[in-house]
Order: sequence, then structure tokens, then C-alpha cells
Amino acid sequence: MPVTDVRVDDEGIFARSAREVILDVCFDGRRIWSFWLQRDGAAVGSGHLVAWPESLRDYLDGTTRLSLNEHGHETALYDAEVRLGTGEARIAVVDKQGNPLALDKDNRRVKTFAGRNAEHVRPLMDAIEEVLAALGKVGIEGFLAYGTLLGAVRGGRLIGHDSDADLGYVSSHTEPADVVLESFRIQRDLTSLGYRITRYSGAAFKILVPESDGSLRGLDVFGGFLREGHLHLMGEIRARFEREWIFPLGTATLEDREFPVPADTDRFLAITYGPRWRTPDPAFKFETPRSTVRRLSGWFRGIRTSRKEWDRAYAQRGYGRGKGPSALLQRIHDREQAPASYVDIGCGRGRDVSAVVAWHGVPSLGLDVHPRAFRLHAERHAENDGVRFWTFNLLERRHHGAVAAYAGVGLPAPRLVTARHLIDAIEPEGAPVERLAELARPLLVGGAGRLHLEFLVRWGDDGYGEELRLAAALDPDAVAAMLERAGARVLERELSPVSDEPGASITCHLVADWPARTPGGN
Repeated sequence: MPVTDVRVDDEGIFARSAREVILDVCFDGRRIWSFWLQRDGAAVGSGHLVAWPESLRDYLDGTTRLSLNEHGHETALYDAEVRLGTGEARIAVVDKQGNPLALDKDNRRVKTFAGRNAEHVRPLMDAIEEVLAALGKVGIEGFLAYGTLLGAVRGGRLIGHDSDADLGYVSSHTEPADVVLESFRIQRDLTSLGYRITRYSGAAFKILVPESDGSLRGLDVFGGFLREGHLHLMGEIRARFEREWIFPLGTATLEDREFPVPADTDRFLAITYGPRWRTPDPAFKFETPRSTVRRLSGWFRGIRTSRKEWDRAYAQRGYGRGKGPSALLQRIHDREQAPASYVDIGCGRGRDVSAVVAWHGVPSLGLDVHPRAFRLHAERHAENDGVRFWTFNLLERRHHGAVAAYAGVGLPAPRLVTARHLIDAIEPEGAPVERLAELARPLLVGGAGRLHLEFLVRWGDDGYGEELRLAAALDPDAVAAMLERAGARVLERELSPVSDEPGASITCHLVADWPARTPGGN
């Protein structure tokens, strides 16, 4: 037996194996999670301990029949009734509607295709056909890609442990800027057909497709191009490739329908998943060369800086769900007169927006990069036309214009604008202070209100910055200088510890305004 001495407790799963092995974890007979024992585990004595993923810990309070199988094998290596946490009820890994969830290869909670019947996936199959047809109308030859292509070639079915569908296309352009322009044009064309779309990068986006039971399923569209003998395909591929290995497109069967695929699917899947692509692996992780990541990020991912961290954060139910207003907003409320409107940039769950509405009843706008972050507070104010929450990317200038235009008609001055732990939550290469100044200036120029920033100045021993998933501690002098170069006037700077405990982290509360229009300003 390859796996022995299995132990399951609140810390994770411990086991011994002389060789690497892919293990499926099942709760009450349903696969929940898969991992590579040695790759994903920490060496403990002669075995390995694989910690429970953070995205699963919310559910681990109760009892379940836990079984452990080597992937692709039916014989259980471990099968026992276990209790995790202190709960008495059966552990149920489901969403609020009772739909079963599992972890994907990135340990995100998703509704996989396992257990979904033809009726459930029919809308997704219809969407694939319609999107491919729409691409064709604008001269783009789309095809199945990534896991969807893998499922079609392996067995003609969607892969059970997968959770979305993938399409790719190879542009006729060779310059990245042209590929970006083309991708946004395609997005506009698809939006005009009624599809809801969220963007990953300058060359990739997700279409949200409702299944027959109302569940949303993602249909990812990845742009690519050939340049200097290499195929570049968002989001993981750069490899030597010939055009004739892609075109003319062939066909493959998926869920009893014929779809276009690259001419040489074996070569295509080999550069995607490696030479062992025919062997199923629900715990597969891309090992993309750093050079490829740097190229694709430099060309296309400028608007995605730090986004993965927020995807992981908001996959956790409890993240950012504090009660009442933030300490920053409470301090502003105690010191300043009521604003005529409020904008919270990086609003997270949205509790500060709700607090301002409760206090003053003024028009308010919450902005956050993650579409799920503020869902509950948005639902709470759904009947109030003066309160809005928008998915917003500080690094995407296209979004800035929409906010400024809305402020001109829906957010009267004087405006209160806050950005709490925003500029320190984005990697410095994203230039978050400069982007924030670009957004704030048209909202506040001419004395139309004030900007209040809160950011980390010094990491402490208290885990404050780590809990908030901050990217960097910032120098207040440098932040002030960048704002002043953008025409701002820094009115106040106050440094304070986040608690009275020794070794507490230090934050800065900075207040600025834009007293007059500046050369090159809005």
C-alpha cells in the first residue's frame, strides 16, 4: 500500500508514502479536495502533513465520513468517521442555496461539473456555441482551450473536477497593444449580445453564464498571438509553436456537440499541461516559467496587480466582516461636518458606506475590485437609488472616467472620499498612489471635498498587515510628495499604532484636497 499511517485532525491530514501520490479527500462519499502529498505537505518525521486549505476551514466544524483515495483508484486508503472542531452536525460543504461545493486546483471553492447533468450544462454549451459564432463574425477563429479542450480530447466530456469552460483564440496581430485593443473590441461585441463580462487582463475575460438552476458558470476567453516563433496564450502559455499546428482548426466532440479545436491537439495540450497531460490530475498546478509570467504580466496584466490575493481573501466567508464603521470613518465622523456625498474607494464588504448612509442619508458610492466583496451591503440598499456599489479597478483608467461622470450628476459636493488600506494593498509596481490621485482629483478639485487615506507605515509583530493582506508599508513623506505632484494639498498627517500592545503596527491617516485646477488636470 503506497500510503500508510494516515491521521486526520483539525490541523490537516498526515500520511506516509515512499513515492509522490495524488490523493482525493471525500466527505460522506463526495470528493471535496485533492492534493499531492509530498508537494503540498510539510515534512514531519518520515511523513507529510497537508494543512487544511483556508478556503475550506469555514466548514470544518462537525462530523463526516472521511475517505482518502489515490486519484483514479476506487480502493480507500483511509475511511473513518471523524470529528473536526467542536460541532455535532454533519459537515456540509455547500453554498447558501445548498449547491455542493469542492475545491479546484487553486483551492478555490467552486461548483464543479461533477454531478451536473446534461440539462444543467446545456446553457453553458449553448453559450460556447454562441460565443464562438460571435467571434467568427468579427474575424476571430475561437477554439476550445485548457481544461475544456482536455476534457473533449480525453473523453468527450467536461472534466468532473473542473468548474468553468475555456475558449482561446490566436490573433492575427503580433503586437501586444493591438491584441489588447482587439480583446476590448470583442468584449464590447459580446456585451451587446447581453452577456455579463468581467475582465482578467488586457487579453482575457470571463463571461458569466447562468445554468438551468440559476447557478453562474464561468466561460473564460483567452487571447493569444504568435510572435518570434512562439505562441503566447493568456494566461500560462509561451512556447515554440508553428501556425500550422493551430490552423486550419479541427473539431472534437464535447458533451455530444462538435466544437473547433487546434489542428494538433496533442502538441497544444503538451505545451499546456506537459507530456503527461493524458493522466488526470485534479491537483494540477501550472509551473509557468518566470520569464513567461513577466512577459505576459508586462504586456497584459497591469490592471491585475494583487488581484489573486483578493480572490483568495473573499473566498473566505468571514474575511472583512467587521461590525459597524471602521475606526478611520468613525474618527472622520467625530471631527468633520457631514458631507453632501460619499465615495469609498476599496470599500471591501461595504460597511463604511452603510454607516454614512445611516448617519447622514447622503448619496454614496462604494467601489471595490472584487465583485463579491460588497454583495450583502449592496442587497441591503438595493431599493435606494442614491446608494450604489460598483466593481471598480483603480488600475484601469477606463473605470476612472465612469466614476467622475457619475459624480458630476449623482454625488454633490462637498464630497467625502476615503481610501482605507488601498494604496498599501496594491503592489508598488501598480503605482497605486498615482492612480488614486488621478481618480480623486476630478472628484475634489476646486475645493469639492477631501480625501482621507489610511495606510500601513510600519509592520508590527501583531499580524495586522498580514491579516489585511497588505502588500507594502509606505513612507508618508513619499506618499505626500506623490499627491502634491498631482496637484493635491496635504492638510494633515497623523501616525498612530493600531493598538496599545507592544510591537503594534503603525498606520498613517493622511488628509488632502485639491484647492484649484492644475496644469494638465481635469
